[in-house]
Amino acid sequence: MLLPSSSPDLNQKLNMNFIEALNWRYATKQFDPAKKVSDADLDTILHSGNLAATSYGLQPFKFVVVSDQKTRHDLVPFSYNQPQVAQASHAIVIAARTDVDEAFIRTMARLAEKTRDLEQGHLDGYAKQMIGSIMSMTEQQRLQWAQRQIYIALGNMMAACAVLKIDSCPMEGFVPAQYDRLLNLTDQNLTATVLLPVGYRSEDDSQQHCAKVRNPIEEIVIRHQA
Repeated sequence: MLLPSSSPDLNQKLNMNFIEALNWRYATKQFDPAKKVSDADLDTILHSGNLAATSYGLQPFKFVVVSDQKTRHDLVPFSYNQPQVAQASHAIVIAARTDVDEAFIRTMARLAEKTRDLEQGHLDGYAKQMIGSIMSMTEQQRLQWAQRQIYIALGNMMAACAVLKIDSCPMEGFVPAQYDRLLNLTDQNLTATVLLPVGYRSEDDSQQHCAKVRNPIEEIVIRHQA
């Protein structure tokens, strides 16, 4: 269903609802382990990440959903003992691909051709351009490039959680090498980059009552005029 773009009242309501959802969101420190995110809502969160913009549209990452309680408990010591990893309904590990190479890029070009009903080979020139740009990077630079794309997907997923009134806590505070080992990521050409536990806040989490600290919008936005 398409929303009427000519309805200022509706647009204003949608805008305010979105801002209210983001104001409601906070980095949840204590989850209620008894409350679980539904499969449908989890799929919405994952789809929101899958729809994120990425450089060249290459999506150099994967989402690793850890729902098993024991596995999440085992990850806590490698998360600087932060309990939300085990308390949350699910822990979503966003892992960067370490196998971005010429073959990967050409495979993505073929996917684009198929999706857009283009003749095979139509995007060969574009694929060559991507290969020239990305493969001119060192292995470390390619990893850093892939990891930067992850944060765009993370933002989408956090916003989706807020709209769904699902709590989340973006985390870099963990040991990637240990996550890679426990989740068998290295063998899948992946490395953990950022973690997003999702679930529902505990009534005991005092952080939910803290005012959100942000600079006034006038101090953040620079409106350049010619």
